[in-house]
Parts: sequence; C-alpha cells; structure tokens
Amino acid sequence: MGHGLIAWIIIGVLAGWITGKLMKGSGFGFFMDMVVGLIGALIGGFLSRHLGFGGVGQHGLIVSIVIAVIGAVILTWLLRLITGNRTANL
Repeated sequence: MGHGLIAWIIIGVLAGWITGKLMKGSGFGFFMDMVVGLIGALIGGFLSRHLGFGGVGQHGLIVSIVIAVIGAVILTWLLRLITGNRTANL
C-alpha cells in the first residue's frame, strides 16, 4: 500500500512533532520539524527495508509514522551531534 502526497505530509508533520516531544530540548520549529519528519521517514524507510521489515510505504499509516519517528530521532540525534548541541541529546 503506497501513500499519497497528503499522507506523506501528515506522516512528516506527526513524526516531526513526536520527535520534538521525545527528544530533550526544544524542537526546530513547525516547518523544520516537518522537514526532519519527512527526511526521517526516508531514513527510517531505508533502515527498515534493509533490516527486512519493508519500506515505509508498504505498511499502514500508524506503522509508517512509527518508522518515520525512529528515522527522525536518529536524524535529530545526528544533527545535534554535528551542531554541538550536546546538552539536548537523548
């Protein structure tokens, strides 16, 4: 089952918002949280596909959001590691 453009926007917004709540410190703002969520969906989809779970588009909306959140958490952690904001890491 594939997702359309609206579903990807919803997944990105939700994944970015959830990641902003899960990670210590403040988020990146609404728009950047959405971008982090969308890029996190790509990272999570890549990882889940290579681990044998299938890509993000092969699951339902809830599982796609969970995979996107995992990817967004990894991306946020890497961004904070690179930018030197170490006090806000997990």
